[in-house]
Amino acid sequence: MAVYVLVASVFVLGTGLVFALFQGLFRLPSYLAERRLQARLGELSVTEVPDSEDSGELVKEKLSGPLPVLDRYASGTSRGLSLTRWLDQSGVRMTLSALFLASIACGFAFGFLIATISHLQVGWVIGGTMGFFTPFIYVKVKRTRRLRKFEETFPEALDLVSRALKAGHAFATGLKMVADEMDDPVGPEFRKVFDEQNFGLPLKDALQNLTDRIPVLDVRFFATAVLIQRETGGNLSEILENLAHVVRERFKILRQVRVYTAHGRLTGYVLLALPAFLGIALMFINPEHMQLLFNHPIGHMLLIAAIIMQTVGYFWIKQVVKIEV
Repeated sequence: MAVYVLVASVFVLGTGLVFALFQGLFRLPSYLAERRLQARLGELSVTEVPDSEDSGELVKEKLSGPLPVLDRYASGTSRGLSLTRWLDQSGVRMTLSALFLASIACGFAFGFLIATISHLQVGWVIGGTMGFFTPFIYVKVKRTRRLRKFEETFPEALDLVSRALKAGHAFATGLKMVADEMDDPVGPEFRKVFDEQNFGLPLKDALQNLTDRIPVLDVRFFATAVLIQRETGGNLSEILENLAHVVRERFKILRQVRVYTAHGRLTGYVLLALPAFLGIALMFINPEHMQLLFNHPIGHMLLIAAIIMQTVGYFWIKQVVKIEV
């Protein structure tokens, strides 16, 4: 049993290293290009705000965490503010101190479980590391899903604002209609924008806060288009309609790409699962033959090499079938 746990732990660590290498090699160019585009758009929409406690959002809701001292310390640092905003973007009702306490508790529980099963002291390190990062992975998944849902329903909000403008209503009224008629996450985010500008915050700052809470490129385009229209004039209703059409067409192309690359993605899943499935089957068919992999040092090296090569092959296929649109 200890050997199985050791192999599984090595698999997890190898997968993490390969994934980190994959992110560094293939995501860095696109990340730098996006940063340049965000900086260019920020030149048109960012307002210089003095650094004070009264700057920023007018509508604020502070959650009391289990460790208020840690929350206050984190709110005074740039890294702490980034993590707090990251939590807000996920929609999880949790403070930064609560997240760290949950991570420590999960790390202790995972370490105790793996160390008890494997009877190895290294199980505390492996299990503790896995458990500590589990809450962060959960928050990251929640954030990704929430932002993806916002991006998919954002064209409907643009159409609603556009129809309100065509009917003769003010832009603020269109924001309120979106806040009242659309579900989370679009409705609450537009509610914050409406409340902020309704309580006296300039529209430029309210839209900037929206782009900070929702780091989606389409939202940046929306804020930039609204601010430019207010300064130079133009048909805002037509601009929002065109933007909604562009967003929908992009999602249409993305879905078509997923259909065209379904065979390659399925191939990657099959190639990743096939060796594990065959190994389990052979353990039942001929256990004496498979015990060499788990009992002999050379078998351990072969298992580690196979796991790393399978992981590299999976990410390689994933990168091959990935098409930027």
